[in-house]
Amino acid sequence: MKIRTLIVASLAVVLAACASAPPTPQRSPDPLAERAGFSAKGNEVTLFALGLIDTGYRFGGKNPQAGLDCSGMVSYIYDHGAGLKIRGSAADIARQGRPVERASLRPGDLVFFNTSNASFSHVGVYIGENRFVHAPSGNGRVRIDQLDARYYAQRFEAARSYFD
Repeated sequence: MKIRTLIVASLAVVLAACASAPPTPQRSPDPLAERAGFSAKGNEVTLFALGLIDTGYRFGGKNPQAGLDCSGMVSYIYDHGAGLKIRGSAADIARQGRPVERASLRPGDLVFFNTSNASFSHVGVYIGENRFVHAPSGNGRVRIDQLDARYYAQRFEAARSYFD
């Protein structure tokens, strides 16, 4: 009888363990927040930049309604997306930020190119995964391109950060 009681008690323990709810899985933190260098303001700038895709190009343009050029686009995005006043040409903007190595780019950083045989003649907003948003004069619309696309890879000059 003792063996039978021991078996029944053992089965009860095993069945009770099987019937209990599994432990609640621990929620992992936001993967973007875990990456080194994530910036909340950079994320806001990135989202704002993406919202301007297909906006028309206009040389000297500083707002989406009239059209944007590259520096006007960056000024508009930083002003409305992060509350930062950044003004001037692409070259002027390049002088204002903190230099960043290409390998250390974070969403919201700015990338600069020599597209017209002049240093820092074009600027875009880095959005992650080797992509950037910019307002090129050639196609007439704000768009996304790859940093390693041949044209831009050959003309890449520098990157700047405006966030902590």
